[in-house]
Amino acid sequence: MPAQQSPDFKKAVEQSRKLKAKPTDDELLQLYGLFKQGTQDPPIEQAKQPGMFELKEKAKKNAWQKVADEGLKPAQAQQRYVKLVNSLKEKHGFEG
Repeated sequence: MPAQQSPDFKKAVEQSRKLKAKPTDDELLQLYGLFKQGTQDPPIEQAKQPGMFELKEKAKKNAWQKVADEGLKPAQAQQRYVKLVNSLKEKHGFEG
């Protein structure tokens, strides 16, 4: 079952799409891992395992696994996501 999403988290998700410059690959992977852990849709244990040649999907799953391994609850991941988006807005600019 998907996790409850806070209003701040929902706002940050929308804001992440309006950055003036594209974040780095590492920043994108951090966003992805925190988003997936924050939404739990599906939980990581039920997520599809990427195939051997799906390198991009493997990187995304590894980023999510890293967040999950830290033991972050969905609400904590959402808070971190909001903080990361705010720092990216300062770094890359924001159209909003």
